[in-house]
Amino acid sequence: MTDQLDLLARIAAALDRLSPPPPPSADPLAHPAYVWRGRGLVATRAFAPLSLDLLTGIDAQKQALVENSRRLARGHAAHDVLLWGARGAGKSALVKSSVGGLQSEGQAIALIEVAGDHLETLPELFGAIAESPRAFVLFIDDLGFAEGSDAPRLLRSMLEGGAEARPANARLYVTSNRRHIVPRDLKEQDDPINPRDVVDDKLALADRFGLSLGFHVCDQDTYVAMVEGYARRFGLSFDPQDAITWATQRGSRSGRVAWQYVVEMAGREGKGL
Repeated sequence: MTDQLDLLARIAAALDRLSPPPPPSADPLAHPAYVWRGRGLVATRAFAPLSLDLLTGIDAQKQALVENSRRLARGHAAHDVLLWGARGAGKSALVKSSVGGLQSEGQAIALIEVAGDHLETLPELFGAIAESPRAFVLFIDDLGFAEGSDAPRLLRSMLEGGAEARPANARLYVTSNRRHIVPRDLKEQDDPINPRDVVDDKLALADRFGLSLGFHVCDQDTYVAMVEGYARRFGLSFDPQDAITWATQRGSRSGRVAWQYVVEMAGREGKGL
């Protein structure tokens, strides 16, 4: 009998090693930001978004997103948000900064980052936070769908009308480089029944977001103003022509390029950020 119990114990231990139980989920009230791993919440090691006043050239988008997030934090009606447009234009930074800014005001709101390949596990996340006395921005960054993915249908259901729609204290903030979140190659257009219906069904996903914010490539004056604002905040010397040369060498002007130049300036001067 003892030998059988020992054998069962070894088998159980082996199974635990092959498929260990998920780690305990982080307390949804204890941290400013989390990552959803598909099986539980993990507190971020450091959540230090840029100050909102450092995000320049996107004033209209900033105002709209912060106001929507403030409504969510206060328990008022708020929209799911699609932030779309040029790469490096500040979409992701604005989502994080809006949450960080409201937290500095004492608002009860947190950010949860969700990978695009974990969409099917969102109902489990909804269940984990639905009863929390706190608001949550569920941040899905750079969303795109592979051909044949079931994710568009899942996301539409969660945004509106489905049995597994997100709870009242959570809204989805999604960034994408395109206004319509569809595969680049719409092979379904060859559908012999009604190809237009197939395309319309995919484009309709963007319509599920109550707030859609577009981001565009900035002009040279706006780019220089971004660098100047960063330089002033961090006490760095500033040469507009050198900043322009930096952007020219990279073939683009954006908030991301401006920040990369600021990192370069700080490194040259032996300073940290």
